[in-house]
Amino acid sequence: MQVNQAIIAFSQSEKLKSGIIWASQIIEMYIGLSESEKLGAERVLKPLINMIATEIHVAKKAAPHDIWPDVEKNMNTALVMLNSGVTHEAGYHLTQALTKVTTIGQQSMTLLTDKGLL
Repeated sequence: MQVNQAIIAFSQSEKLKSGIIWASQIIEMYIGLSESEKLGAERVLKPLINMIATEIHVAKKAAPHDIWPDVEKNMNTALVMLNSGVTHEAGYHLTQALTKVTTIGQQSMTLLTDKGLL
């Protein structure tokens, strides 16, 4: 990974981690909502996960890394869980995506630290 790609990957990973954590928190709240409230939560959750997936696609193009396709797969699976009516299962796939995004961020940070840029 080149320095400019590491900077982009680090920045994107931080943004993506926040988004994934927000989505995961909404799913945790979703579990305790009444049936009528769950529709509203789904209306928030689906666009949020789609926005995160778009940012992952941007990161994949701007700072290629072997792990980005796996992150995309996890996000797509989370959306499938939402669309299939098993929203509580989406949380597992978001956690998997978060772990992978954290790995990319850590690798990028290590490279930047080694170069004395961070």
